[in-house]
Amino acid sequence: MMRSRLFSATATLLLLLTALQAWSLLRAPAAWFPAAIEVRLDRGETITLGTRDLAAPSADRAHLQLRRDAGGAWLLRNLSTGRPVILYSGDDEQRMGSAPLAGLRQFQIGATVFAAPPQNGGRARFGASDTQFSFGGGTWRYDGATLYRNGQALPSCPDAHAASQLVALWNRAVPRAWTVARPLIFGGNLHCGNRLGLPGVDPGAAILARRAGQLQLSAGNQDGGHTALRITGIASSSPAIPDSIASINPQPADLRQQEQPLAEITAFSVGRTRYQIAPDTAGSSIKLLPARHVALFTAPDARLGPHLGWQWQQRELWNLRPAPLVLALLAVAIFALAIAGAAQGRGADAVPPAQGSTSASSSGASPRTARVQGTWGVVRNGTMAATDPTAMALASAALLAAGVAAVLAQRGGQPASAACSLLLGAAGLALWLIAPKRLPLPVAAALVLLAAGLLAQLELGLGAGESSWLRYYQKSTALLAAGSGAGGLWHCWNRTARGITPQRTIEWLLAIVAAAALAALAAQVLWGDETGVFDLQPVELAKLALTALTAHCLALRMGWNDPGYRQHGQAARLLQLAAPALLFLFLLGLALIQVDDYSPLILLLVWSLSMAFSYAMAAHKRAMAAGLAAMALAAVAGIAMVRGAGADGMAQWPLAGGFYADRFQVWLAPSAHPHTGQQLLLGARAIADGGWLGADSMLGLRSLGMSAGGAVNIPAVQDDFAPSFFLNRHGLLGAMLLWAGQAALVAGMLHLAGRACAAAAQARDFRHAWLGRFRYFALCGGAAFVLGHLLLSWGTNLAIFPIMGQPMSFLSAGGSHLLFFLCPLLAFCAVSAQSLEENLSCRSTSNTKS
Repeated sequence: MMRSRLFSATATLLLLLTALQAWSLLRAPAAWFPAAIEVRLDRGETITLGTRDLAAPSADRAHLQLRRDAGGAWLLRNLSTGRPVILYSGDDEQRMGSAPLAGLRQFQIGATVFAAPPQNGGRARFGASDTQFSFGGGTWRYDGATLYRNGQALPSCPDAHAASQLVALWNRAVPRAWTVARPLIFGGNLHCGNRLGLPGVDPGAAILARRAGQLQLSAGNQDGGHTALRITGIASSSPAIPDSIASINPQPADLRQQEQPLAEITAFSVGRTRYQIAPDTAGSSIKLLPARHVALFTAPDARLGPHLGWQWQQRELWNLRPAPLVLALLAVAIFALAIAGAAQGRGADAVPPAQGSTSASSSGASPRTARVQGTWGVVRNGTMAATDPTAMALASAALLAAGVAAVLAQRGGQPASAACSLLLGAAGLALWLIAPKRLPLPVAAALVLLAAGLLAQLELGLGAGESSWLRYYQKSTALLAAGSGAGGLWHCWNRTARGITPQRTIEWLLAIVAAAALAALAAQVLWGDETGVFDLQPVELAKLALTALTAHCLALRMGWNDPGYRQHGQAARLLQLAAPALLFLFLLGLALIQVDDYSPLILLLVWSLSMAFSYAMAAHKRAMAAGLAAMALAAVAGIAMVRGAGADGMAQWPLAGGFYADRFQVWLAPSAHPHTGQQLLLGARAIADGGWLGADSMLGLRSLGMSAGGAVNIPAVQDDFAPSFFLNRHGLLGAMLLWAGQAALVAGMLHLAGRACAAAAQARDFRHAWLGRFRYFALCGGAAFVLGHLLLSWGTNLAIFPIMGQPMSFLSAGGSHLLFFLCPLLAFCAVSAQSLEENLSCRSTSNTKS
C-alpha cells in the first residue's frame, strides 16, 4: 500500500524533527547587536578600536586606529600585525599594508633596496604582471607563479611537500595564463622555490603575490620583531594607484603603518566583520554599519567610551518580510504540495492494492490504464485527473525557484529569516515524501538524516554568540529546496516519459556533466583554492560525474557478451572505458596539487575499492572479491598498527620530519602539540562533556535554542567537526540513533543496487540489461562516496584517523555536497526504485496473463 509503515514512520520522524526546529526558534532567547556604530572625534583626535568596540569577534583587542586630521579628514590605520584590514571602493578591494607593484618607484625590505629608475633601466623593472630585478649577483624574474634566477627556475625547498612540487612543475610547463598563483616570500637564508633569502630578514617579512591580474607587495605577519618595509610611490593620477601611495612621493613610508583616507572608501573588513561607511565623512562623526559576523549581546547595555555610540537592533527570527519573493514562491509551492498530497491520498483510497493485474482486469481497465492508476494514484470514472501531475510539477518548479531566490537573497545581504528557512526545509522534505509512488528505504533514511542535520545546524546558529552563524542553516535549507525542486521536476518528467531513454542521449548527457565538472575543476585550479571557487566546491560535481561515467562504462563492459550488443574492436572497447579513468586522474591531480590534505586520496581509494568489489560481485569473480576484501582488512590492520606504535614509534619511521608525519604526530599525541592539536583537543573535550545523554542530560532537548557553550569554539565545527558538536549536544545515545540512520541509508542503497543487478540479469533486451547494470554501479558508487564521507568524518572526530577535512553527509553545512551530490543521488534512488517497481509489476502482469 502507498501509506506503508515505512512511509508513516518517516513522516512521523520528519514531523517530530521539524517541530523541534520550530521549538528551538520559539525558545531562543532575545539577542541584540549594534546596527550602527557612531564614532565622534574632534579635529586632531585619535581613537583605538578593537573587538569590544567594533563588536567584531575575530578582531584583536586593539585592531584599528581612527584619526581626524587638522583638515577634518578621516584616516584609518591597521594596528594588527597578524590580521589585515580589507578596504573596498566600488568593485575594487585593497588590503591595508599592501600596494600595487606598478605604482612604486622603489621598496626597501630590511637593508635591501629594490628600485625602478626612470625609463625602466638599471637594475629593476616593475610591471603589472611580472617583475625583473638584480640582486646578489644575478638577474631575477617573478611572474606571479615562479621565481627565476638567470632564466632558470629555482629548485624546490627542502621542506616542500609533494603538492607544492607538483604545482611548481605545472607552472613551469604551462603558459602564464594557466599558472597557479604562488606568492614570492622575502626573508630567510635560502634561495629556493618561491623564497628570496635576504640577510638579516626573518622569513615572511614581505610577500609579493599576484592578485586581480597585478602584482601586489604586502607586509608579512610579524609575530616577533619588526622588519623595516618602506615604499616610495610615483606621482600618478591613474585610478589603479591608490592616493595613499601617490601621496607619499617622494618620501618613503612604512607600509605597515600606512594610513588610508576614508573619503573614497565605501566599506572595510576587520577579521570576518564587514563595515559599511556612511557617505558623510566630513563631519565630526562617522557611522559604521556592521554587515556580518557581528557579536550578539543578551541585553542592549554594553558600556562604551565617550567617543562611541551604538544603535541597537534585536535579532529577528520570525520576521518574514526581508525576502518577499522567497515567501511568495514558497507559498505557491506549499499550496501545490497540499493539493498533490490530498489528491494522492484520495487516489490511494480509490485504487485497491496491486495484485498483479487482477484489479485492473476485473474493472475492465487495460494494463496501460492500470499502470497510469498506479503511477498517479488519482482515478475519476476510469480516467486520470490532471490535478496531481500539474500540482507536482508546479510545486517542484516553485520550490526550485524559491531555493534559488533564497540563495541570491543571502548573497545580496538580505537573507530570508530563520522562520522562512524552516518552511523552505520542511517543504523540501515534504516533496520527497509525496513525489515517489512508494517511498524507498534509502530515500526515507536520507530524509530523516537531512532533518536531523538541519536541526543540528539550527542549534549551532542559535547557540553561537555571533549573528552570521545562522547563515549555514539558511544556506542548507535554500539549497535543499533547490535540489528537491530539481529532483521533483526530474521525477515528473520520468513519470511522463515513454520507454527507455536512448543510450546515445544518456551518453551525451553524461559527456555534458563531465565537461562541466572538468571546467569547474580547472576554474578552481586557476582562480580558487582548496575551499573552492566562486563559493562552490566543483569536486562535488566531479564526484557525481565520476560515479555516473564509471557506472556507464562498467555497464557497457559487462554487456559486451550480451545478445544483440553491437560489437566493436578491442581498441574501441577500451576507449569506452577511458573517460572515467581520465576524470579520476584529474581528480587525483587536483587532490595532490590544490588540497593541502590527504583526505581526498583516502576518499578516492575507498570509492575505487568499492567499485572494484561491486564489479567483482556482479561478474562473479570470487577471487578478485576476496583479494579486495583482504586489502580492506589490511588497511584496517595498518591503522591499528600505526595507532599502536604511538608518537615515539612514529618518530623512528622514515620521512618522520615530513608534513604528513607531523599530522600523525599531532594525532597520536595531541597534548604534546597544544597549538596544532587544538582542533582535536577541543573536539575530544566536547565529546567527553556530552557523555551518553548530552551536555544537558536530556539528549539535547533541554538546551534547544540555548547557548552552544564551548563547543562552538572548535575550528570548523559547522563542517568537518559537526559530529563533535552533535555528540556534545545529543550525547552518544543520539549518535547511535544517527548511526542507525546512516547504516539504513547505505544498506538501502546497496539493496536497491542488488535489485537492479538482478533485474539486469533477467532482462531479455540488451538495452534493459544495460540500464539495470548502470543503476547497479551508479548506486554502488554513490553509496561508496557516502560511506567514505561517513568513515572519514567519524574517524576524524573520534580520533580514529588523523585530522582530515571531509564534511559529514547530511549533518555538516556542506552546501555544494548537498546540492551537487546528495540531492541528485536521492533523485536517482527514487527514480530507480519506481522503475524497478514498475518492471516487477509488468512481469507480474505477464505471468498472470500467461
